[in-house]
Order: sequence, then structure tokens, then C-alpha cells
Amino acid sequence: MAEDWKKKLGNSVVYSTNPDYKPASDEDEIETLPNSKQLLYISLDKKQRKGKTVTLVDGFVGKNEDLEVLAKLLKTKCGVGGSAKDNEIIIQGDFKLKVKEILEKENYKVKVK
Repeated sequence: MAEDWKKKLGNSVVYSTNPDYKPASDEDEIETLPNSKQLLYISLDKKQRKGKTVTLVDGFVGKNEDLEVLAKLLKTKCGVGGSAKDNEIIIQGDFKLKVKEILEKENYKVKVK
């Protein structure tokens, strides 16, 4: 019962000594750049993945919802699982060339590391 007020409050700031402090709002979220303005980097990774290879897509600038949509497209076209978080898409397996083709068809600028 004592924890209820903490849940209602969430991560809100109750008091700040900074006279210039402005609370974060949803309006501060980054707008998604158009596909042609995005520069995405594709690489392979095995670190901390029990020796299994994954394809990483970094450099996405925009809303998390748009990142999720792009990740779903890539996962569907490659026929594998994966995830999207922190402006990074993880595709299970070595799909570097296939992901590059898919992104270029969607009008993204792509660099392979």
C-alpha cells in the first residue's frame, strides 16, 4: 500500500533547485528522418551471443515506433527473429547482404562495416 504513490508518480521530478528546469514532455521526441536522409550501418556481431551470429543495423534516427516497423519488415523478409531497441535492429543470423538489398529498395542509404 505504501508503494502505490511511487507507482502513480513514476519517474516524475517532484522538486528541482534548477531555475531553468523544464520537465520532459512527449513533444521532445525525435522526429523520424525520411528514408533517403537516413544513413544506416550494417555489421555482423558474435560478442556475448554464445557464438551465434547476428546482423546489426545501427544509425536509425527517429521514433521507436518507426524503428519497430522497420525491424518487423526486415525480420519478415529474412524469415527470422530479432529485436529493435536503442536505435539498433538485431536480426538473428548472417543476413548482411539481404538486409542491405532490402534497405536500399526502401530508399535508405546503407554502409556495410
